[in-house]
Amino acid sequence: MLKALVFDVDGTLADTESAHRVAFNHAFATLGLAWHWDDPLYTRLLHISGGKERMRYYWKLLPPEQRGLSATDLPQALAQLHSLKTTAYAAAIESGEVPMRPGVLALIEQAQSQGLQLAIATTTSPPNIAALLQRALGSQWRQQFAAIGDAATAPLKKPHPQVYLQVLQSLGLGPAACLAFEDSGNGLQAAHAAGIATVITPTRFTLDQDFSLALCQLPDLGGVSLTQLREWHAHLHTANLQAD
Repeated sequence: MLKALVFDVDGTLADTESAHRVAFNHAFATLGLAWHWDDPLYTRLLHISGGKERMRYYWKLLPPEQRGLSATDLPQALAQLHSLKTTAYAAAIESGEVPMRPGVLALIEQAQSQGLQLAIATTTSPPNIAALLQRALGSQWRQQFAAIGDAATAPLKKPHPQVYLQVLQSLGLGPAACLAFEDSGNGLQAAHAAGIATVITPTRFTLDQDFSLALCQLPDLGGVSLTQLREWHAHLHTANLQAD
């Protein structure tokens, strides 16, 4: 029986990646770095989970003369860049530039009305989560989620399943009682490794990734009812039982 819905944040609850990209570029310019991430480059960089990890990976890709930062200065600079980026991103959210994706809020309301638990499993930072969900769900948004796993609680980023395993433990549920929602290949691999069936709603940044492990792939959650999700979830686990 389906008992909980577990949501990724960036790209899944809202198509946040354009705002993140602009915020990264703002941070680079503020520190005087000649770094700039356009859409094609950022699409490739999204294969690396975590903002600091993404910047470190990019720094390693650059020729030494173009890096603008020494290996010694890099850790402190990454922390400063991430802080600047987080502030710029929060301002974009507050200004209303990043709406929730179709169907997300309706599905959350259905789940709450039918007694399902809600959870978050993301590699993004707590301030980014709070900025998005406070605007979408109000100041008491945290009370709507029975468990939250994020970059602060799970240092091993997706595709590692750490954040999903933490959320399952917090919920006190087995993976067969949950359904995950993701937009990326890394997220799908993490949920699958934790044993959780996953619905994929890709964005333009992740559309070319491998989603062969997904329960299903949809353009978005618009028009998808909890009844349909229950049916898909039940059919999958019935098939698994018969296969065993």
